[in-house]
Amino acid sequence: MSVSTCLSVTCLSVTCLSLPAWLHLSVCNLSVSTCLSPPVCLHLSVSTCLSVTCLSPPVCLSLPGSTWGNTGIGRATALRLAGLGARVVLACRNQDKAREAACHIQRVTGSTDVVYMLLDLGSFRSVRSFAESFLKAEKRLDLLINNAGLVAHGRTEDGFGIEFGVNHLGHFLLTNLLLERLQEGGGGRVVTLSSIAYRWGHIDFQRKDLGTGWFSWQFFSAYCNSKLCNVLFTLHLAKRLQGSKVTCYSVHPGVVRTELSRYVGLWQKVFIEPIARLLFLDPATGAQTTLHCALQEGIEPFSGRHFSCCAVEELTPRGRDHAVAQRLWEVSEQLCGLSSTS
Repeated sequence: MSVSTCLSVTCLSVTCLSLPAWLHLSVCNLSVSTCLSPPVCLHLSVSTCLSVTCLSPPVCLSLPGSTWGNTGIGRATALRLAGLGARVVLACRNQDKAREAACHIQRVTGSTDVVYMLLDLGSFRSVRSFAESFLKAEKRLDLLINNAGLVAHGRTEDGFGIEFGVNHLGHFLLTNLLLERLQEGGGGRVVTLSSIAYRWGHIDFQRKDLGTGWFSWQFFSAYCNSKLCNVLFTLHLAKRLQGSKVTCYSVHPGVVRTELSRYVGLWQKVFIEPIARLLFLDPATGAQTTLHCALQEGIEPFSGRHFSCCAVEELTPRGRDHAVAQRLWEVSEQLCGLSSTS
């Protein structure tokens, strides 16, 4: 079964996936049969690592949500891409967990082309160092999956609310630092994991952190804000990419049973985790829409759109506000120390 059939029809299992023709051709400039080296993938997740998927023949960079590359959706995504023959680079902030994740993926898939690099999305210094090392080591990048995300209180190394800093600014900076390499391949994709929680988000440009605090409602509000940032980031990125062969998509993976709430209080975990085990999706199922946007052929006209359950989903008015999206981009450039290019 082809990739498009498996993902678009069932949206349940990707055991029959194969790398799509667009990914092979964009990376190798050769026919599928003559593409000899495996694709390289960078995979990123919030809990402990980031991941890039598909770098050599196809090169993909993926930043998993609440669990970066070593657990949850990020791990499930990296596992599937490695199983399809991609070279996977796990970008993680915890070396021990990154090593364990890489070994697990190698053991399950039989791939020997899974490595890891250190990256902390909560530190601009770390993001810049990672990008520099990555660009020196890897000559192609075809797929960037921004999948990292957390719910927590506190601040980043640079003084931002940790949810705004990790869930949005870290991805924003990394994407911009790698965008030129992504464009060099003649085609590629950026997939950013958002959430249905964007609907309750609000962008207040008077606040440096877009919300943070010690109470549950405060860091939940900050999480919603950061997810709205993910949607608006994708919306404006698509506008900037017009005329190129690179496309981008935001994704709601469903309510997935991951380690997203690992940093909340004990009483909150006592309430959340039993519900999660009963009602939430497992990570492999939650990764389906991410894989759909990463591999499905023919969705290029939907660049900048939001996907849920492997299909385009209409955004609420605040999720398609181009003026706010542009302002967010400009503010993010300033906060990250990037010079404006538009």
